[in-house]
Amino acid sequence: GALFDLTDREVLYSKDAFEKLYPASITKVMTALIAIKYGNLEDQVTVTEDAVITETGATLCGIQPGDTLTLEQLLYGLMLPSGNDAGAAIAIHMSGSIDAFADKMNEEAKRLGATDTHFMNPHGLHDEDHYTTAYDLYLIFNACAKDERFIDLISQKEYTVHITGADKTVRTGVWAATNYYSSGEAAMPEGITVLGGKTGTTNEAGNCVILYEEDAENNPYISV
Repeated sequence: GALFDLTDREVLYSKDAFEKLYPASITKVMTALIAIKYGNLEDQVTVTEDAVITETGATLCGIQPGDTLTLEQLLYGLMLPSGNDAGAAIAIHMSGSIDAFADKMNEEAKRLGATDTHFMNPHGLHDEDHYTTAYDLYLIFNACAKDERFIDLISQKEYTVHITGADKTVRTGVWAATNYYSSGEAAMPEGITVLGGKTGTTNEAGNCVILYEEDAENNPYISV
């Protein structure tokens, strides 16, 4: 774990911050970074069969092959309900395959100095060769936080989505944030506002969370 003061550029807390661990769905922060940095959020994306996730227990946002929605909508499906299917759809749209997108994730990690990180997929479902560190996650999240569109995205408690199906009918859904501060299931610490973040859970990774907070003077922090 670690706590980073972005204003004074100080590490306020650190415990095993350079230990390589499985990040579960916190992986999706890197997927979001690449989509926002290199993609066009207005792109119309048609979901392919390759984006179907069948792993037991995997969180899904409920998109189906043939569905059409924007890249921006997929980002909400990725970051709020933690849709692994949204991550796969983003990867295939941007790079043509999961493997090619993972290569792009690893290139971006190196560019950010996240040298103890290696990604195998865009969503964080378990793979022995898919790992990162608390410090590297900070580097990735901090890069995201510099774009106001990312802060707007993670600050939402829920998002209403309209999806056009393969048969051209439109269905509506509501995607809610998974972190308990956004959902109201956990009280924020006194004097702290949690703007949002990303949770992640697998059997191998355990429970993971990265959050973006502000203190009473609106100074920003990242905790992992």
